Amino acid sequence: MSDTIQEPVIARYKPYYAELEKGKRYFWCACGRSKNQPWCDGSHKGTGIVPLPYQAQEDGEEVLFCGCKRTSDVPFCDGSHNNLREKYETDDPLSPENQAIPLAEEASPGSVVLDGSCQVRRVGQLPDEGAGTVEVRKLISPEDGALHQSQFHLTLPPGYSQAMEFPRRQVLLFVGSDSGELAIGFRRFALEPCTGAFVRPGEVFALTAPPDRPLRVYVSVFPHSDSPAWRRGLADYFESHYPDRTIAMDRDKATPMADRFFQVLIDKTQGFENGAQFIGEIPLSKAVAHRHLYEETLIVVSGEGCLWTENAKTPVAPGDVIFLPRKQRHSLECTSADGMLVAGVIYPGDNPSINY
Repeated sequence: MSDTIQEPVIARYKPYYAELEKGKRYFWCACGRSKNQPWCDGSHKGTGIVPLPYQAQEDGEEVLFCGCKRTSDVPFCDGSHNNLREKYETDDPLSPENQAIPLAEEASPGSVVLDGSCQVRRVGQLPDEGAGTVEVRKLISPEDGALHQSQFHLTLPPGYSQAMEFPRRQVLLFVGSDSGELAIGFRRFALEPCTGAFVRPGEVFALTAPPDRPLRVYVSVFPHSDSPAWRRGLADYFESHYPDRTIAMDRDKATPMADRFFQVLIDKTQGFENGAQFIGEIPLSKAVAHRHLYEETLIVVSGEGCLWTENAKTPVAPGDVIFLPRKQRHSLECTSADGMLVAGVIYPGDNPSINY
């Protein structure tokens, strides 16, 4: 037997989805040579590579075992396969199969429903459900199939400031092209274009629009909430263990995905538990259809495109919000020559590059 450890081979680029039995031990193929992927079949003999055992923690546990054998989170996929090619895997939108997929019809003004509760919200066409100066549009709720979050769009008129709270909830904010200010207790944070922000449970916060233009903010709330609770002023409470609550897009901090990139804005570093907010760029292309084990919402910040599911498609434009239930097969196409910028939230999960 050779003492030299050989390189693992790529069994496939995408991970392997599996549902496991509690207490059962599974042996993940680490060498990539097994003919029974992702399980070991003994083909590693002589390579110096050994399989990795994993014992399932519960019945029906859903996992994505690494197929490229380059993960740093063995035995699970960590998205490393995305950078083993120069270009992200794409599909031809002009193929006969894709051309046969029809456009989805509006279910109601501003709302398009595709397969499996996958939906697109056209924010400007949705009704204002606010009872005062601040416009409130409900984007995503449990009625839409969301398991973990509610999402709203708030518009504050020029110069206006409003305190609010989502009691006992984690709150994510995103500002697309506007600017303004976020206040949490005694702390003040600038909201610049393409900035994410986080408010901890128990904190009251205030949004302030600049004097000469409105402030439009996307708000995601975990767990569900029916609406913000308006407050007359701020409370003193600010959880100082997490001092940095706003993160702006910075290409120097981006993570590459072949010819794409993404940057995590908010995650456990700011105290957001079990989820992540990110921003990413999609070049002119249509991604190969795929699924996620997490629930995802996407905001189209700039650029135009088309969202595809198995049996429907619909155009998307700046300001639109896409809701993707977990395990829903989908593909997002960018049709703009300059690319598309999207801001997203995944839950539960912390790595937007994992798909199968």
